Amino acid sequence: MRKPARIKPHLSAEELSFWVRSAPTCESYKKRLAVWLTYIGPFHAHEVATMLQVSTQAVWLWVGQYNRYGVKGLEREGRGGRRWSYLSLTEEENILRLFFERAAKGEVITAKQLHPVISKAAGKEVSLDYVYRVLHRHAWRKIGPRPRHIKADLNAQQEFKKNSH
Repeated sequence: MRKPARIKPHLSAEELSFWVRSAPTCESYKKRLAVWLTYIGPFHAHEVATMLQVSTQAVWLWVGQYNRYGVKGLEREGRGGRRWSYLSLTEEENILRLFFERAAKGEVITAKQLHPVISKAAGKEVSLDYVYRVLHRHAWRKIGPRPRHIKADLNAQQEFKKNSH
């Protein structure tokens, strides 16, 4: 069996315990707790993983990042996310807000209508697929026209059906 990992002394025991308690999120708390448990145990990675309900590989990764980079190693940005975008989320919201007002009046808005506006805002030609992703990102969906006019009088229509013959 592999030996328990050793924690490099980037922080003293008191500083390490304060660092664990001051975690801003649940995810960062788990990472910091994995380092703390490895330090005080020393527990094996699979034991720490069982205690924290994470994978053994995650514990080895977190301990390795802490040993290699110190405190900053566990605060690095994740692999996922939206780093390369033509427009920020607020810019996209502002563009769609203009079209939302038009759609609320009953106008049908299509991706082809949005395409030149988004391209102009981005400062370059974007694909139509990008426009569809913008719509999806902001929870726009295809909504069919209403089955009847909002100002229609149902009683008058029923009366007309009865007396029109």
